[in-house]
Amino acid sequence: MSLGIAFKGPEGIVLAADSRVTLTTILQQDGQQMLLPSTYDNATKLLRINGQPFVGVVTYGLGAIGPQEQRTAHSLIPEFESEALKGKSRLKVCDFSAELSRFFMQQWADRGMPRAEQWTGPDMLFLVAGYDEGEAYGHVFEILIPRRPPPNELHPGAFGIVWGGQREIADRIVQGFDERLPGLVQQQLGLTNEQRDGLKEALKSNLTLSIPYAFLPLQDCVDLAIFIVRATMTLQTKLVGVRGVGGSIDVATVTRMEGFKPIQEKHIAGEQPLS
Repeated sequence: MSLGIAFKGPEGIVLAADSRVTLTTILQQDGQQMLLPSTYDNATKLLRINGQPFVGVVTYGLGAIGPQEQRTAHSLIPEFESEALKGKSRLKVCDFSAELSRFFMQQWADRGMPRAEQWTGPDMLFLVAGYDEGEAYGHVFEILIPRRPPPNELHPGAFGIVWGGQREIADRIVQGFDERLPGLVQQQLGLTNEQRDGLKEALKSNLTLSIPYAFLPLQDCVDLAIFIVRATMTLQTKLVGVRGVGGSIDVATVTRMEGFKPIQEKHIAGEQPLS
């Protein structure tokens, strides 16, 4: 599942993601099916794009595309750069997001994945963040492959944070309640959909942490993003269930002057000597 964050602040945008990807294999044993999850802690989910230095991408949700030869989003970026972006100069963030969406929808179809209306698994999600030339503040767009491919801008004209993936712990820390709570209350008390939605808005208004997003310096945005991912990792080590967030935390900023800038990222390394 993983955890991805995009934090749009006044001084720039922070992108953060963990490095764990979980693949599930179906095994047949004694006539019964067993789900066997396997985790890998060196996946790259914070993506930089050659030739487009003022955008960055975080991916989470579905870890790979393809029923047989599975490919991660990161492994397909070279094809995206050479096919969809070949010969293109700096794109507006919305146009870049549209190109990314078209490419991955084509990959979804070409690799034999089910049509959106038939797909029952999680989406492969992308948070695309960046700056348009000459603009003071950035943009963040969300893309869901395959169910909602048109890019949707988040926090337009405002500052704020968005996170997704295995988000239960982050929800409880930042907004004060698990996203499943309104639905559970609806089932227990027989609320209408309107009452459920009203409850959700009331909970957000009263329980969300009072963080002045429009005030925070870029360093504080970086610190908060890392804290949310690290807290999720730490608490998951004590829980029974899918520990889908792990590995290194990759972080980058995107600013109008410097563009995409890695703040911390894992590196390929050889065997470490024993101490």
